[in-house]
Amino acid sequence: MATSVGTRPTTWDLLRTHGFERRDFLRFCAITTAAMGLDASFIPQVAHAFETKPRLPVLWLHGLECTCCSESFIRSSHPIAQDVILNMISLDYDETLQAAAGEQVEEIRRKMIAEHPGEYVLAVEGNAPTKDGGVYCTIAGETFEKVLLETAEHAKFVIAWGSCASNGCVQAASPNPTGAKPIHELVHGKPIVKVPGCPPIAEVMTGLLAHVLTFDRLPELDRVGRPKMFYGQRIHDKCYRRAFFDAGQFVERWDDDGARKGWCLYKMGCRGPTTYNSCSTIKWNGGVSFPIGSGHGCIGCSEANFWDDGPFYARLATTRLPGVETTPQAIGKVAATAAALGAAAHLVSFGAKQVLSRDTDKGSNHPDNPQR
Repeated sequence: MATSVGTRPTTWDLLRTHGFERRDFLRFCAITTAAMGLDASFIPQVAHAFETKPRLPVLWLHGLECTCCSESFIRSSHPIAQDVILNMISLDYDETLQAAAGEQVEEIRRKMIAEHPGEYVLAVEGNAPTKDGGVYCTIAGETFEKVLLETAEHAKFVIAWGSCASNGCVQAASPNPTGAKPIHELVHGKPIVKVPGCPPIAEVMTGLLAHVLTFDRLPELDRVGRPKMFYGQRIHDKCYRRAFFDAGQFVERWDDDGARKGWCLYKMGCRGPTTYNSCSTIKWNGGVSFPIGSGHGCIGCSEANFWDDGPFYARLATTRLPGVETTPQAIGKVAATAAALGAAAHLVSFGAKQVLSRDTDKGSNHPDNPQR
């Protein structure tokens, strides 16, 4: 049976104190494994980690943001946020969720940096203004940029929660009056994982933390630093409206017959073909639905510069990606051209065979033919 590691208890230690039996614990491990997108063969490895590893210490900073990432996080359904905060991680600093305030919590942050260098994870929600000395976001009399760099210096790695921290979001949209910058443009020399979205899906956030606690490392990242386990496919790839896209059946205006039938929203500005996220698989609100399922096109909130890539309801007529049809009209034109070329080739081939057949027949009846 697991015991505390040093002065910090393991997840299993805490669950036992809350009345969990072994069967409950294994069920919790199975749910967490599924949330990370892993198959059942990983359940023993997850259980072993929760039995033997101390809770993951996390310092959670807030810069320029609307707190929607925290709002999403606390609504996670598998695992629930309560289990994540109370049993899986040690949330030692978070201006939104902590009970304490003022100098007391700032002392906690500084103490964690000094006493646990290289052990804690820095989670950042929001970005940092850099114009005019960074005065547009301050904490306890210090600019957020200074607090961010000070805390990141000794972090094990950094999590950039949401589009604000990952790519700037609306604060960094043109003309960016505060000089807001995403985390990767300010913090250097540290592993950074981006979890974009406005906000990110709750289970993506808790799933990432569960992966880090289990394997003691970041998951495999894509070319822009997002975890492939959650951002490896386009929303378009698993969208239930994809069949209508392939069939050329599109909503032409809001509340038309196509909209009532659930046809594709591509012509209404849907960014699903260019957006990488788990909305069409994990979905939102405990897997109930996602924007496209509710009749609204994807606005591409997990992609960089999505606020400047508008207007949201204008069709992406110039979208060209490998494996993605360029425009609905182009689909028809290419199909018609291919059919015409195929028919022409067939006629040419048939005509050539007829001519060759006639020449052959003439040759066999020629007076000089030695086989005559």
